[in-house]
Amino acid sequence: MNGLVFPGQGVQRKGMGGELFDDAKDLVEEADELLGYSIVELCLQDPDGRLADTRYAQPAIYFVNALAARERTAATTYDWFAGHSLGEYNALHAAGVFDLMTGLRLVAARGELMAGVTGGAMAAVTGLPGRLVEGTLRAAGLRQVYVANRNSDRQTVIAGDRLELRRAIQAVREAGAAKVTPLPVSGPFHTPLMAPAAREFTRTLSGFAFAAGHTPVMSSVTADVFDPAEAAGLLSRQIAEPVEWVRTVRALRAAGVTDIDEVNGTTLTTLMGRIR
Repeated sequence: MNGLVFPGQGVQRKGMGGELFDDAKDLVEEADELLGYSIVELCLQDPDGRLADTRYAQPAIYFVNALAARERTAATTYDWFAGHSLGEYNALHAAGVFDLMTGLRLVAARGELMAGVTGGAMAAVTGLPGRLVEGTLRAAGLRQVYVANRNSDRQTVIAGDRLELRRAIQAVREAGAAKVTPLPVSGPFHTPLMAPAAREFTRTLSGFAFAAGHTPVMSSVTADVFDPAEAAGLLSRQIAEPVEWVRTVRALRAAGVTDIDEVNGTTLTTLMGRIR
């Protein structure tokens, strides 16, 4: 069986989607009307560095991912979809759980709420097994720093209070991390510190309906099949709980997925090559 995966925030770059917009003019017009700004200008020109702002980055990534997926799914029938954090919205759209513009509305609301939680930071820890990263945080007595993404056997993202994260970075370096890379985000995403945004997003999600879909999606929260009947709970949890990408990949493999394609780069397939 084959699967298609979608990356999330972090893959945005000036110029992305340039090869896709001319063939989707009607969708571009709809997106512009919904968002209140030009999605093409945002992606191709990045005015005022807006792609570094969560409020703009999330809609841009979702829209470009969706256009790229249209080409992939027109040529290939996929047995499974999955996405990393924000990318899960693309997986759900591709699976028929909601249409393109519904997903864009949700992502725009999500980005606004997540951007509203400030004072935090994130960092990618490479070369240290996840269990050792977690043990190091506990041993250092850091109460406001958490594991945010379990990306591969050798890469874990940590996030939390900005001041405590500095101590955490020093601690994991001393524990043997090969590399620690601060991430260009303003908030402690996928940690309990995002709970206020998650609660508010639950209220937003209550106004939307979700279809059963035609293709299964593997949830990056539970590493189990995404149940559209539980969509509101799963998507709000995603904001304040870790991205379980290692478990998600293993679940896809256990389901019989042997071939994986990725839209908008090779971020996830590279990580998947580093998961036993």
